[in-house]
Amino acid sequence: MRVGYGLITCQRPPGEARSPAEIYREAIELTVEAERLGFTSAWTSEHHFVDDEYLAAQLPLLAAIAARTSSIRLGTGVILAPMFDPLHLAEDATAVDLISGGRLILGVGIGWRDEEFAGFGIASGERVSRLEGTVAVLRQAWSDGLVTGDDRRFRYDGLNVTPKPARPGGPPIWIGGSAEPAVRRAGRIADGYFASSAPPAVMARRMAWVREEAEAAGRDPSAVTGGAHRIVFAWREGDAWSRIRDAVHYISWKYEDMTDARGSRVPRAAPPLDASTEAALRDRVIVGTPEEVAEGIAAYRDVLGPEGEFVCRSYFPGIDPGLQREALRIIGEEVLPLVR
Repeated sequence: MRVGYGLITCQRPPGEARSPAEIYREAIELTVEAERLGFTSAWTSEHHFVDDEYLAAQLPLLAAIAARTSSIRLGTGVILAPMFDPLHLAEDATAVDLISGGRLILGVGIGWRDEEFAGFGIASGERVSRLEGTVAVLRQAWSDGLVTGDDRRFRYDGLNVTPKPARPGGPPIWIGGSAEPAVRRAGRIADGYFASSAPPAVMARRMAWVREEAEAAGRDPSAVTGGAHRIVFAWREGDAWSRIRDAVHYISWKYEDMTDARGSRVPRAAPPLDASTEAALRDRVIVGTPEEVAEGIAAYRDVLGPEGEFVCRSYFPGIDPGLQREALRIIGEEVLPLVR
């Protein structure tokens, strides 16, 4: 099983003194370090119009990372495909793939925030057809033929999209999501499925759906890769959880806040953490000593297999940069050897 690093969001929570430029530079440097430590992939994430400056442009950042690295695979976790013009997306993704020498994984999803759909003038009811149509256009744009569209949402008069990506057929396309239709969609039309915070048993059930759908579509079920990300933090001494508790609370709460703070210009602090919420958060993360964390990650090996990708969500907005780097080092030098 491969082990990656992410999800890079470049958020600036309340109280963050560093400028956006400093945070973006740090994101690049952390990925360079992740490659040195032996992580197999690095993943970004995306949202739009968020008051804490959540990363909105994944591909430009990944292009900058690609220019500073040589082997680590680079994934979008995920591009909100319905909000993008599929031809521009095909061209921009190609540029990252060429700069990286064929290391891009294009993860896509349908999106869920009304503010984002309204901001881009996209009807949320079209999101499934737009995502499926985008995947069809990407496949055509990266092939040797002309782009004609999906005959449903996108139609073109035979366009020749150039240049082509570094790999024949283009970057692998993964689909993210948790609802059964989204998971099965990955088996039907994607090269991989990417899950968020799914425990091993849940991930096993979803991968069964992926394989069922792939087989029903006449595809090779074993050719659809499984990937999952969970918050991971390892620390050798003391209470590891206490070092990231506030950051994990903020990460989780912010997804709720995004639906309430429409048009907000100043990020709000997360509310006080009560005992029941803390217990629920603690149950969703893999945290502890390097040995405990390695055991938690290794539980995914049988589910994901040797080509699968477990992504340590070990990028924590707002924490001390020194703590962030030391935590990454511990996973790379102490956890990864135990997992492998």
